[in-house]
Amino acid sequence: MVVRNKARLVAQGFCQKEGIDYEETFAPVARLEAIRILLAFAASKGFKLQQMDVKSAFLNGFIEEEVYVKQPPGFESARFPDRVYKLKKALYGPKQAPRACFAEQMSSEFEMSLMGELQFFLGLQIKQGSKGTFVHQAKYTRDILKKFNMGDSKPMTTPMSTNTVLDADEDGEAVDQKEF
Repeated sequence: MVVRNKARLVAQGFCQKEGIDYEETFAPVARLEAIRILLAFAASKGFKLQQMDVKSAFLNGFIEEEVYVKQPPGFESARFPDRVYKLKKALYGPKQAPRACFAEQMSSEFEMSLMGELQFFLGLQIKQGSKGTFVHQAKYTRDILKKFNMGDSKPMTTPMSTNTVLDADEDGEAVDQKEF
């Protein structure tokens, strides 16, 4: 039996200071509004969305700026214990890494694999069927309840008593009831 151990070197980007260690950050993340439009369009046209995985994309970009990292614990050089490493390629962690990797993606080809029908995306659960596309966050809700030791809470269809009489707040600001 062959056993492979993998390790990943991660830089502590949270220690970087803006204006000293980096000038700008970059995060190519889709806005939730764009995701909603994509889901609505796909549902209206009867498209089934698929999901793909891009292999090793994050660690292939070259960093243009000078970025230095401490020697990782357990891998310090006995001969040069006070030296640091200068990064040539992106690591997980530094603020410069996402931009370097994104630029590399735009100019290169990466191995991709089809993961099947879209079911989870940015914390959203997506169920695509013949009756439409349904988006919910049941797993996220369960995880939050478990995190705060409320996993065994009794579910309620209405978050408050239905027979409570509410008084009008004459001095309050008017709100659009359709937003809630």
